[in-house]
Amino acid sequence: MQNPTLKTALDAPYELTDEQVIQFRESGFIKLSNIFSSEVLEHYGAQISRLTFELNPNKGKAMEELSTYDQAFIQVGNMWTKDATAKEFSFSRRLARIATQLLDVDGVRMWHDQALYKEASGGFTPWHADQYYWPMATAKCLTAWIPLQAVTMDMGPLSFAEGTHRSEFSRNLPISDESEAIIAQELDEKNIIEVQEPFALGEVSFHYGWTLHRAGPNTTDRPRKVHTVIYMDQHMRLAEPQNDHQQSDWEEWTPTTKVGEILKDKLNPILYTTDASVV
Repeated sequence: MQNPTLKTALDAPYELTDEQVIQFRESGFIKLSNIFSSEVLEHYGAQISRLTFELNPNKGKAMEELSTYDQAFIQVGNMWTKDATAKEFSFSRRLARIATQLLDVDGVRMWHDQALYKEASGGFTPWHADQYYWPMATAKCLTAWIPLQAVTMDMGPLSFAEGTHRSEFSRNLPISDESEAIIAQELDEKNIIEVQEPFALGEVSFHYGWTLHRAGPNTTDRPRKVHTVIYMDQHMRLAEPQNDHQQSDWEEWTPTTKVGEILKDKLNPILYTTDASVV
């Protein structure tokens, strides 16, 4: 059931400073404080968690039976299509407005949302860039990483490689043990700074699609509960897929769009815009 007070908090503007916008565009990521209150996270997190564990594709499998990818997290996509409460959270205008400002566009669409829950004793998430998987014509896209509780270092918070959204090395690697080894070596050779910090309750990070990132294992006895929303420029066009993963993502996340067209399938609604003429 909708709670008007919490819905208002989801949509309330967040005042970004010029310095924060500059930091995001130079570093390729930013972590912002006080995005959501404990009440908001508790209310929406409870339903998202219920759905995530109910729809867990790894349910019933022991951790040692899983691949490195599946050990890293429980992944459930398009949560907004499965539940009204999850949709309300993913459609937060507060988040979408931040994404619009950081990307310097006049509005953003949904690429997709997904739960990324790292189970107790869950494995590490290898180095990778999200946009390797996305058939998008420009780099005007980002991921909002939204912890539903505080994330301590031993739970596996995100780790970012500073400035790598402007580099082109390692862009042809899917997430894997190989990407972890190759990217780690390249970052070391290029003396690129890795930034890893815990997340306080209410903190949310945003990173470009080409920003390299990873996460450590969850060595606690509690799941690391994280929801994500991927935003793209509302005028983003579908690019010719460059790999099988992009072909698969095209078919899953924007099936009616043709190459060269704006990604405006029914699965890609506008979440925030300053242009009332755009539909």
